Amino acid sequence: MRLLPPGPIWRAAAVLGLLTSSFSTLVAQLLAARIGRDAAVDWMVVAAIPLRDGVLQAEPGWGTLLGGILFHQWADFSWAVVFFGLLWRWTAGLGPWTILLIGVPWAVFTSAVEWFVLVPLLPFWQPVFTLNQTYWIGLLVHLGSASLYPFFPWLRERMAGREPGPGIRRFTRLWTGLAAVGVSGLAVLAVLGSQGRELPHWGGDAAFDAAYMRRMAAHHAQGLELAALGTERAAAPRLRALAGLMVAEQRGEIAVFDQWHRSWFGTALPPASPEDHASMPGMLPAATVASLRAAPAGDFDAGFVAAMSFHHRGAVAMAEEALRRAADPRLRVMAHAIRHEQRGEIALMQGVEGWAAVRIAVENTLRPAGAAAMDQPGPSPPGLGAP
Repeated sequence: MRLLPPGPIWRAAAVLGLLTSSFSTLVAQLLAARIGRDAAVDWMVVAAIPLRDGVLQAEPGWGTLLGGILFHQWADFSWAVVFFGLLWRWTAGLGPWTILLIGVPWAVFTSAVEWFVLVPLLPFWQPVFTLNQTYWIGLLVHLGSASLYPFFPWLRERMAGREPGPGIRRFTRLWTGLAAVGVSGLAVLAVLGSQGRELPHWGGDAAFDAAYMRRMAAHHAQGLELAALGTERAAAPRLRALAGLMVAEQRGEIAVFDQWHRSWFGTALPPASPEDHASMPGMLPAATVASLRAAPAGDFDAGFVAAMSFHHRGAVAMAEEALRRAADPRLRVMAHAIRHEQRGEIALMQGVEGWAAVRIAVENTLRPAGAAAMDQPGPSPPGLGAP
């Protein structure tokens, strides 16, 4: 095929970037709760890349959410322009099926560049995204974007004022229909899920899954109490911001557990029993929490980091167990994300950034299930009494 001049190609790349970025935003929003994510928290973390830690809040505002969505759309738009604009000599003449095949490795490459380099290192030097969100979350978003790249040949011809060939027209009609069906299906699942009617539990024995959700929700409830205290009393701005993120994050995950429990078992998430509380790793006695609440201002930050790290290590151990034993695959996917974020937040509270943040995030993502012993809470948080 004779290559077109750059003008129509750049215009087609720009239109495609607007299309793919909007599509991936919509898919991410609709899919989030199906895999145990709180979309508002994810958009807030994305917003923190350009807007920094000040946007990490217990209650993400509309401005923060819009900032996260717009930054994602800008990044997604930029990757489409790079692929079809900057690389036009190699990509502009490709057919839709070839683009579809290349789109998968391109999504792997672009999501990895963002997660490993552009966000935690240069130019943004923001470790929160990489340490809070495991790599596969970004990969899913980039795959959603790349799934629309095969529309480029049709756009390319239209921008040049030419009629697309019959093969391109047939593919575009087919792919448009599949994309519409996919988004419509996700929208229906999102509406049903909001009414407590997620897809039924699957995977065999549900006893462990029900107990794990009940216990982890109770564990998160104490984490919420500690994090809320951090938002009020932490002196260090970054620690106060991280505490706000923990509040929003754990509140969102409790809501997902409740939604799944209503859908799978027909009742609201029940409270944890005294036996549950006694057996959960990382749980702090009320006296320890009260001691932290009453700590002098100069001692609070160190005490908060110690207490929350102890608590997070307990949540990691519980997530490790769910990775090994949960029957429903959605619960295992969510447990992997919880393990990653909780270990990542321990590193963030210690001030980890740069290459060290990348190394820890990679270890957290690739860490095999079954390493719970490594995360069993260690000695009592210093100065707070024995938990």
